[in-house]
Amino acid sequence: MSPSRTAQIMIIAKEPVAGRVKTRLTPPFSPEQAAALAEAALRDSLRAVSATPATQRLLALDGLPGSWLPGGFVVIPQRGSSLDERLAAAFSDVYRLRPGPVVLIGMDTPQVTPALLGEAVDALERHDAVYGPANDGGFWLLGLRRPDPALLLGVPMSHPETGKLQLDRLDRAGLSVHVLPELTDVDTAADAATVAGQAPDSHFAATLGRLGR
Repeated sequence: MSPSRTAQIMIIAKEPVAGRVKTRLTPPFSPEQAAALAEAALRDSLRAVSATPATQRLLALDGLPGSWLPGGFVVIPQRGSSLDERLAAAFSDVYRLRPGPVVLIGMDTPQVTPALLGEAVDALERHDAVYGPANDGGFWLLGLRRPDPALLLGVPMSHPETGKLQLDRLDRAGLSVHVLPELTDVDTAADAATVAGQAPDSHFAATLGRLGR
């Protein structure tokens, strides 16, 4: 393993159960179809993480693991009620298990690549944080060299300015931040079509195609 590859990579995700995931896709998709798209996006995210050198790979999961989970991942339960609490707890739990830099992504960017994740891991050798903005105003990746709940708790989530507010929090803490390219989160049917076009060989694109979209 290259000495620069020293970060852990974690995905925070919900079990892809109909009615609990990707609810903004319904309509035009049914809850079952939305869950199938969520599972496909999660499979793609897990595949990208599996292909990226890291000291440890983890899944912070709300729910139970299924056949979609490949080997090589440590599964930890999510804690907290609001999303900022769950993100802060996930960082804290992983850091307590194995102290060291942590890169976190969600399950909404199936177009993510090992190259992008590798850039995030490498950036934490030179920066205190790494940040991946999403086109909906949020963020698709956050990496911290030394996770601290105070960097996340109280940041409004699922808000048009979530990303800006999170970045401001990092800046106010005096952290040096490496910014990654902006990606599209899959929130709406239009997003789904855009992302499938960006990643035509993905599970996500194949699933969308089977649904006739």
